[in-house]
Amino acid sequence: MLTLSQVMEKLREKGITDEIRMTEDKKFVITGTEKSYRSEDLKILRTYRFEGASDPDDNIALYLIEDMYGNKAMIIDSYGANSNYEGPEFDEFLKSIPTGEENEEYDF
Repeated sequence: MLTLSQVMEKLREKGITDEIRMTEDKKFVITGTEKSYRSEDLKILRTYRFEGASDPDDNIALYLIEDMYGNKAMIIDSYGANSNYEGPEFDEFLKSIPTGEENEEYDF
């Protein structure tokens, strides 16, 4: 199993460098831009889960996302007790993104 940084490097090698984050006003945008998304604009291509070796609270998920135009980005979240985001909006957004067919190209 690869580490989070190794998976991110492999995605970067494939040209996937953008990250979607939730802003303070609960919009989901590509970091450094004003481009925002609704969950129905996206689909999850692959989910990678990582658990901390020494602390079970160090759980992280990386979601490989594709938008309606074929652009790809990542959503990264600590899950469990230490989520990156306060409130239910982030989890609701993730749960409402449809899952596409997983492509072997992203099996690392």
